Amino acid sequence: MNSDSDLQIAGDILEVQHLLQPAREHPSTVAEFAGLARSIAADRTQWTPLVRYDTTTRWYHRLRTGPGYEIWLLSWVPGQGSGLHDHGPSSGVLTVLEGRLTERTERTTRALDAGAQRVFAPGYAHDVVNDSLEPAVSLHIYYPGLTEMPMHAAQCAPTTADAVPA
Repeated sequence: MNSDSDLQIAGDILEVQHLLQPAREHPSTVAEFAGLARSIAADRTQWTPLVRYDTTTRWYHRLRTGPGYEIWLLSWVPGQGSGLHDHGPSSGVLTVLEGRLTERTERTTRALDAGAQRVFAPGYAHDVVNDSLEPAVSLHIYYPGLTEMPMHAAQCAPTTADAVPA
């Protein structure tokens, strides 16, 4: 199966409003995980006091765990990136809390402003980078919890006028 998964072929689930369910304490569907991420994003008191910025490496903090999933908070100073990787057997939701991140895959480049969400299936390969001049903060939910993050050598889509905006 291609790493750009059925979610991309079918469209962006986050654009179909009736699929966006309110957050449950312990989500079990993609829409519920996306809702949980949005509810955490909306309650800045849960995450703002925890954020740190590190110029030598990306800072991360496990915010919470639940039955089979975990939630991570990451900060990105300008120029920091993840490198092209996937999340092994884990699916996930990436939500930009502050600032702007760029997501690159082999097919496209997307600008992700605060509030943007990306949903991905196991094996989805991407590179996330802070190309802006301001720090950024993101929230990541993985189900099952993140056990591996294989790095890839392949090139991502270049940042050009052909890039698809978020």
